[in-house]
Amino acid sequence: MEQITYTIMPREDYIATIGLEVHCQITANSKMFCGCRAGYGHEPNTNVCPVCLGLPGALPVLNKHAIEQTILAGMLLNCSTPEISKWDRKNYFYPDMPKNFQLTQFDLPLCSGGGVPLYDLAYPKEVQKKIPNPGKVVKMNRIHLEEDVAKSTHFANHSTIDFNRAGTPLMEIVSEADIDSADEAYAYLKSLQQILVYGKISDADMDKGQMRCDVNISVRPKGTTELGTKLEVKNLNSITAVRKSIEFEIQRQCDEYDQGIPQQQATIRWDDAIGETVVMRIKEDSADYRYFPEPDLLPVRTADLVAKMQPQVPELPHQKRDRFVQEYAVSEYDAGVLTSDRSLADYFESAAKGSKAPKKVANWIINTVLGKLNETESQITDNPVKADSLRELVDLVEAGTISNNQAKDVFSALWESPGKAPADIAKSMGFEPADNSAIEAIIDEVIAANPDKVAEITGGNPKMVNWLTGQVMKASKGKANPKMVTDTLSAKLGL
Repeated sequence: MEQITYTIMPREDYIATIGLEVHCQITANSKMFCGCRAGYGHEPNTNVCPVCLGLPGALPVLNKHAIEQTILAGMLLNCSTPEISKWDRKNYFYPDMPKNFQLTQFDLPLCSGGGVPLYDLAYPKEVQKKIPNPGKVVKMNRIHLEEDVAKSTHFANHSTIDFNRAGTPLMEIVSEADIDSADEAYAYLKSLQQILVYGKISDADMDKGQMRCDVNISVRPKGTTELGTKLEVKNLNSITAVRKSIEFEIQRQCDEYDQGIPQQQATIRWDDAIGETVVMRIKEDSADYRYFPEPDLLPVRTADLVAKMQPQVPELPHQKRDRFVQEYAVSEYDAGVLTSDRSLADYFESAAKGSKAPKKVANWIINTVLGKLNETESQITDNPVKADSLRELVDLVEAGTISNNQAKDVFSALWESPGKAPADIAKSMGFEPADNSAIEAIIDEVIAANPDKVAEITGGNPKMVNWLTGQVMKASKGKANPKMVTDTLSAKLGL
């Protein structure tokens, strides 16, 4: 038997080309083409009617709110909106498609072009210190509006279907093939989530099925311009699954390219249990869907809707981050953390306004508040410590009324009793400011008791002052202001 040989090329000799199709439910009270209640967690098959069940003779009616929110999403992502947008039927059969066609948009979507900025903190943590293309904006193709399908749940010997989700307003946000790696895809989804939540367009919670993703991916050798054969990974419901499936599929396609195995365009799925992709079916082209204009819905003139939504465009995460740096003198990293969640950004700004030390407010939120929320497995919206109380606590430290360590004890008490004033809690805990003359006497005693440390400091090691400060704090039982102690020590030692 003739032995087959092939050359294994290094992974870096291949270029991956990736595009994402993100399906995101719009926060709405009713479905896209009927008055049934939309939402998550309701009793199965209770929010249904002849329209969303696809019964003969039922006619659709447009949800104006969903159209407005899609236009707003386009504005947040710098898309353009055509003067006229229309609706189309996409014909295909799946068990979860009640009508055997989907009401969607084909050639005149509500939004075209635009881009998604990739925020540094949206990348996986291990990548954030070495981002290959910092500041990248992934180009978008379009956003179109359609109806969601029903929800199928598969068991060992049977499947169930819940038509509550059928007809829910659904945006499909389609990127260009402008993503280079699994890490960029991860950052794209995180950044897109953040922007949609800022706009109050969607909660974009993948755990609740409010956001799902299809990945189009191909590889080709460096130096070639023709794209490789595209494969589509379908219905990914977590950002981690998106990242893993891309990493696996890139390696698989590279390996088969080395072996001379041609790729066939297909729809595949990610099997998390085995950590591999599995072929579902040979991929359809757009012609297979037999798109044609929806006869029961008139086209929409968008000018009035665009004018209505323009004033509702919020300050976006990157804009808020830059303002926090300028207005509150926080670092770019801290501003990025604070603006990564809209509720967190609002909490910081409420606490920082009027504070004597907004940068220290930021430090307290990032280190203490977020730490406590992580410890209690809570969200910022569950935080019992009000913004005004945190500001007052930081101001007590800044004024020298209590030390930083004492403030941590006050914060713990405040967490349990958020209705109390920080100053009252501090007083009840015996955290009274020490008499300055008494503290100065302690400082003199510490200097006299540690001539070797003093000699080390005056001999060229000023950092040893911190050790002396610690001794003073210990002797004063934490009542002294550390900054005042350090400043006094430095002055007495001629630093």
